[in-house]
Amino acid sequence: MACVYILKSTTKNITYVGSTPDIDRRLNEHNSGKNVFTSRHRPWRLVYTENYDKLIDARVREKYLKSAAGRRWLKVNNIIPR
Repeated sequence: MACVYILKSTTKNITYVGSTPDIDRRLNEHNSGKNVFTSRHRPWRLVYTENYDKLIDARVREKYLKSAAGRRWLKVNNIIPR
């Protein structure tokens, strides 16, 4: 089991898209500063997840959500602010 997740910074208007087999561990890593990008915008809160049977499927979806079309989809569906 794997998931795609979207985090929102509680201090800045920034979102982060990622994928992982363990969302609790990964969120903890983001909030403890183990990721260079996310350490500058802490703390983070989880705003969206999608579950997949295989990690490769989650990675494909993550790549799409990071694209311009994926960002538009997230905004149209009110998952991230416009």
